[in-house]
Amino acid sequence: MIRIQFLAMLTMLIDHIGVVWHPDDTAWRIIGRLALPFYVYAMVTGYSRTRDVTRYLTRVGLLAIISQLPYHLAFRTHGLEINVIATLFFCLLTMLLLDLLKGKMMASVLTTAAIIVLLEALPFDYGGYALLLMLIYRYATPHMMVLLHLAINVFSIFYKGWTLQLFSLLSTLWIVYMPDLMRSMDRIRMPRFLWRSFYPLHLLIIAIISYTINP
Repeated sequence: MIRIQFLAMLTMLIDHIGVVWHPDDTAWRIIGRLALPFYVYAMVTGYSRTRDVTRYLTRVGLLAIISQLPYHLAFRTHGLEINVIATLFFCLLTMLLLDLLKGKMMASVLTTAAIIVLLEALPFDYGGYALLLMLIYRYATPHMMVLLHLAINVFSIFYKGWTLQLFSLLSTLWIVYMPDLMRSMDRIRMPRFLWRSFYPLHLLIIAIISYTINP
């Protein structure tokens, strides 16, 4: 679990540095495409292991609220864009609802569809893509994870023009086909508070540096 968290934070930091200071250099964004799958996989794992789903959801929801202002400041957004932690909150909520609706196929499909529409209708970061990826990691077998992740990436190229998102498949390939390398990273130790606070904290630091350099 630690290895996924470390990779998620590192690739996200690289991506956001690229967004703020190197917007024309695609190398930063390519590396950054690996971040969301790592985050989603870590949260699927956390959801499956938690002893208190309600507390887990509450913690993610509060983190989403706390993250919104640093998100706006770091990226200097002026619209209604909603940060990715809020997106992941609704993804986790979907998994909880699907567990509660287990055995009720039609209700499960309608619930999932309704939340995808919500994520797409409002400017949630990554939108319904994040939910589909979370469901893939939750329910698919390892080899099917790769095929289904590739499928939603191809769909995203035609639907949203997300060509660079194809590189996110590298995260799934890493998770599925390089478990020994992943296990070797378990030597990395990380305080729990760092994982939980990293998203708003690193955005706040980026915002402070950005406004200091270029008010």
